[in-house]
Amino acid sequence: MVVGVIPARIGSKRFPKKILADINGKPMIAHVAERAKQSKLLDKIIVAIDSEETKQVLSDFDFELVMTSEEHSSGTDRVSQVIKEIDEAEVVINIQGDEPLLNPRLIDGLIKLFDDPTVTMATVVSRNIGIRDYLDRNIVKAFLDEHQNAYDFKRDIYDLDIGGVFRHIGFYGFQRGTLFEFSSMPASKNEIKYSLEQFRALDNDIKIKALITNSEQHAVDTPQDLDYVIAKLNKEKIN
Repeated sequence: MVVGVIPARIGSKRFPKKILADINGKPMIAHVAERAKQSKLLDKIIVAIDSEETKQVLSDFDFELVMTSEEHSSGTDRVSQVIKEIDEAEVVINIQGDEPLLNPRLIDGLIKLFDDPTVTMATVVSRNIGIRDYLDRNIVKAFLDEHQNAYDFKRDIYDLDIGGVFRHIGFYGFQRGTLFEFSSMPASKNEIKYSLEQFRALDNDIKIKALITNSEQHAVDTPQDLDYVIAKLNKEKIN
């Protein structure tokens, strides 16, 4: 079974309660879940919440909700708590709750990487990266080796880095055992230093296979990002 879990933490520091931000009459997390449901390869989708307020807001929607601890330090740790109760889950996809423009084909492409049994953890990157992205610390940049495994991630890059860099799109896939291995490890030095949980894998020699795309995914990190997303969705309606 392939299970998608959407971590829905209400306490975002940069943009408080952003998962509940209104986008055309629906909370942002509902847009993410509805798009995830369009995946052809996910067998189950769960929204992993951590507050009664989120539960109440989503009560009118047909989503499977699981209440998780408020104490988790990362989205993947929240995902792990959910999957421990689902013995059938073999491949797990961590779907970011701040991606209301989610393209479900990205999820399916990520799942297909696990057709190779040597892939135990995977993520998504995009060739679609511009000057503004290079300068934006909220846009994480990924570096890949010749086997399409990620070997480094940076928020800030310099002239010498530009060329072989991809825009990181923060969806992750795990084989079940690797998910639990990852979540049982303490936060690594680089994870803490750069506030990027993927370093926990790299610092512990867990390879991260990358799905290379041309995606224009746009995560919501600030209220200004929300304005962009609303404009993009309204444009989709017109077209």
